[in-house]
Formats: sequence, C-alpha cells, structure tokens
Amino acid sequence: MTETVFHLFQYEFFRNAVWAALLASITCGIAGSYIVARRMVFISGGITHASFGGIGIAYFLGMNPVAGAAVFSVLSALGIEYMSGKTNVREDSAIGILWSLGMALGIIFVFMTPGYAPNLMSYLFGSILTVSHTDLWLMLALALVIVLFFTRFYHTILFISFDEEYARSHHINVNLFKYILISLVALTIVMNIRVVGIILVISFLTIPQSAANLFTKNLSTMMIYSIIISVIGSMSGIVISYYLDIPSGATIIFAFVVLFGIAKGLLTIKTSRGIKREIKRQDELEKQH
Repeated sequence: MTETVFHLFQYEFFRNAVWAALLASITCGIAGSYIVARRMVFISGGITHASFGGIGIAYFLGMNPVAGAAVFSVLSALGIEYMSGKTNVREDSAIGILWSLGMALGIIFVFMTPGYAPNLMSYLFGSILTVSHTDLWLMLALALVIVLFFTRFYHTILFISFDEEYARSHHINVNLFKYILISLVALTIVMNIRVVGIILVISFLTIPQSAANLFTKNLSTMMIYSIIISVIGSMSGIVISYYLDIPSGATIIFAFVVLFGIAKGLLTIKTSRGIKREIKRQDELEKQH
C-alpha cells in the first residue's frame, strides 16, 4: 500500500493536489484559528456563500471566476464588518442579507450567461485533483502574506481576538486591523474553494481548529496544531478519494470529522484518567486521616 501511495507522485495532478493540501492547511490553519478564537464561524459562512455571487458575475462578464469571487468576497466581508460596527444593523442580520444576496446574484448571472450553463460543481464541492499551477502560485502568495502578517502583528491580533477594549486602550487601530483580517479570511475562503468547494470550505476553517482548541487555548499553539491536523486530514482525504473514486472535498471534510472525533475521544480518556487519579488521591488522604 505504501509503495502504491508513493507511486502516485509520478502524476502531476497528484503532486499539485498535495501542494494544494499543504498550502490550504497553512492558510486555513492560521485564518481559521482567528475565526474560532473570535467566534466568527457564522461570518465566515456568510462570506463563503456570498462568494457565489462573484463567481456568477465573473461567468457572465467572461472573467476568471476566482477573481470575481475574490472581489465579491472581500467586499462582502468589509460590508459585514462595516454594517455590524457602524450601523444599527445587527451582525447576524448583515451576514444573512449578504449571504442571500450573493447566492441570489450568482444564480441570476449564471442563468443569464449566454450559451450553455457552466458546470459549477467544482466550485460548489471542490476538486483538489484538478488544481492548476496558477491556483498553486496564488495559494502560495496568500500563504506567505498570511504567515508574514500574523507573525509581524501576532500580539495585536491576540489582543483584538480576546480583549478588544484592551487593544483600544493601547491606541491600536482596531477597526483597521479587523478590516484587514476579515479581508484575509475572505481571500483564504476564495483560494480554497477549488480545494473543497463553497459548500465545504467552512469546515476546513473550523473543524481542525476546533480539534486543536480541545488541547490548547494558546492562539499560536492552536494555529500549529490546526495546520498539522489539516495536513493529516487533507492528505488522508486525497488518498482515500483517489482509491475509492469519490469526491475529494467531501472525503477531506469527512477525514477532519474523524480526526475531531479521535481528538475528542483522547481528551475524554485523559480527563477520565485525571478524575480517577484525583479520586484515588482523595481516598488515600482520607485513609491517612
């Protein structure tokens, strides 16, 4: 089996898929940890579905769908952040409005596109085995930007994630950083649509991070654990999907859920052992007295 797996590396599409999985794990591991730390899962879900509007408009105008999704997603992310912070519109309402608008525009413009309706399955459900060299270069550029930004401004991001008022009291331009961070989240979502699709990309941003959060509350450690879990899950998903001839995006997410279940089980065992040791220690103290 091992020889067979390594044999797959002779195929360019498989090598591209592996690189895509690694880069997706880095970007989603870091951006997703920020999302989970700030409890912004619903926001990222809204941005994800709003991106479909950009894909539909791009198809109608004859542009690159990923470029259209990127522009629309960033504008939607900034709109959500602005509406929830500067207007009387509640955050969940703003997300719902832009979520619905994006999906509606996507459907309308795809329907209006001349000729045959484009096949959007790869954008809805992902196809990591069809990732191109251009996709990889774009994912690499985004990974470098995210790593450099989070490394340079880690403490500022930490303050904003857990104590926004403390950050403001230290004269940090919180709003600017929130706009930049939500834009990076939007770009992360768009760049990984080809990997797992619009429907499933939210899972790439939350499941490994939630598993990592079971073992640590430290943001930087959580990012590292998330990347490791993402790499293991995505690589497992690629190999399994190839041999079983099933959709790669869905298989990757299923692998993430399995890993989360394993992590939860290990934590439960560890906790139960700790409780048993504590009960035993209490019994021994009572006997001594």
